[in-house]
Amino acid sequence: MEDDLVRAYALEAQKAMEAEAKRRIEEASDPEEDQRLRNMSLHEVLDSEHLVPALCARLGAVRAALDGHGGGIAVARMEAAESGLRFVLDLTGACLTCGAAPGTLEGVRNDLEADSEIESIQFSTALLDTFDELGREFILAHGNVEFVDVSSAA
Repeated sequence: MEDDLVRAYALEAQKAMEAEAKRRIEEASDPEEDQRLRNMSLHEVLDSEHLVPALCARLGAVRAALDGHGGGIAVARMEAAESGLRFVLDLTGACLTCGAAPGTLEGVRNDLEADSEIESIQFSTALLDTFDELGREFILAHGNVEFVDVSSAA
């Protein structure tokens, strides 16, 4: 019975957080433009200034955290493969040193990899340099994401 109560409370809390995130995203963005970008194929915007906004439009609740805390994403590298698009991303702004970065990275990866055009999301090792030693160890141990070096890649 106690487990049922905990589960019910967790479900209610999740619904409330999702509703609040949706409200915050709608306040900070243009819902019609986001819908237009979500409906576009990413292949149409790969080499344009619309790529990052199109990626952001595909984010769920994690976007509220990015927008609300003055952060964002940047594309460090992109590859179009037969199996789908592969991105290496960086965080920008206040997200760089935030203690919630492991959850943010995982949320960005999960939301974007849910898109049928995207095969994989990884993050630049340069992002790790923005954290102190303890932060780096924490994000490597608990971030549930993969980091790759893009400095030597073509």
